[in-house]
Amino acid sequence: MIQRVKQFCLAVTAQITPADRQWVAESLPPAAQELFYAMHPADQYHALNAAKTAMELWEKQQAGDRALLLRAALLHDIGKKRGDMDIMGKVWAVLLKHYFPAKAQELGKVDNGWLSHIMYISYQHPAIGAAKLEKIGMTAEAAIIRCHHRKLVENDPPELALLQAADELN
Repeated sequence: MIQRVKQFCLAVTAQITPADRQWVAESLPPAAQELFYAMHPADQYHALNAAKTAMELWEKQQAGDRALLLRAALLHDIGKKRGDMDIMGKVWAVLLKHYFPAKAQELGKVDNGWLSHIMYISYQHPAIGAAKLEKIGMTAEAAIIRCHHRKLVENDPPELALLQAADELN
């Protein structure tokens, strides 16, 4: 839970720098940049931090395709667009998942009302984001992002394992 408090503090103070914008421009094609900037600024900030961590992890292991990992890390939360979940919505999602997991899962099955919408996006954003990426031809990234919240299984690509580790650390 301490990690979640840290995430909250970072989210409310999130600042995207010109250097961050340059890195996004150099790393993503224009259609993917549109998806990135459609996220809430706190999610953009989180994705940038996850991407930085993913690059550090890749440097240590040198496993998989570095460029693919970078794109996947920057785009892993594009299933959450600005307006879907504000920062307090994320707080509700975390608290429900932690203290009332069965109710959170039940609410997340159908997008019907404010709280169920938050939980639906919380659970379904990997599939939503993957579908968006498939529409713009980024199928390799979509395959990784679709799975970024499930448990790793044998023969998963190294990019998925590195993305999950980076996401967890941020």
